[in-house]
Amino acid sequence: MENGMSQLPPETQQGYDAPMVRQFSIFLENRVGRLLDILRMFDEAEGITIHGLAVMESSDCAVVRLIPDDPDATRVMLRSSEYAFAETELLVVRCTEERPLSMLCLYLLGAELNIDFMYPMLTATYAGEGGRIALSVDDTTFAGQILRRKGFSLYGFRDL
Repeated sequence: MENGMSQLPPETQQGYDAPMVRQFSIFLENRVGRLLDILRMFDEAEGITIHGLAVMESSDCAVVRLIPDDPDATRVMLRSSEYAFAETELLVVRCTEERPLSMLCLYLLGAELNIDFMYPMLTATYAGEGGRIALSVDDTTFAGQILRRKGFSLYGFRDL
């Protein structure tokens, strides 16, 4: 792997499948200490690191979106702890001075792709590589193809 980035995936009819990561959206009561409970559970788990985290809250509930490096172990842990959660695939994209976030948005707009949400990753890339963002779009495969063709680096869960 060059620069910690996934090699090009196998070819498909449309080109290739983009590397993706698995995001878990955990549904919590909006109460003091609930986020800490989740974070401690991950701290105590063997071999699971959270690489991306975003919290959305309302008056009644909160949704913790997180990207772990071991989706299978995370799923087992959340089920055994009886947390309500959903899973989805996201892209993780590196933005640099040469390929800033505004350019990423422009390319996706040009392909008529909608950005559902994005948030910065917690863990750093190699020195001087720029920041990585987690990105949810309405067609992750197509968005990944577009961004790779435009020179953006994409990361799969093994690259985190």
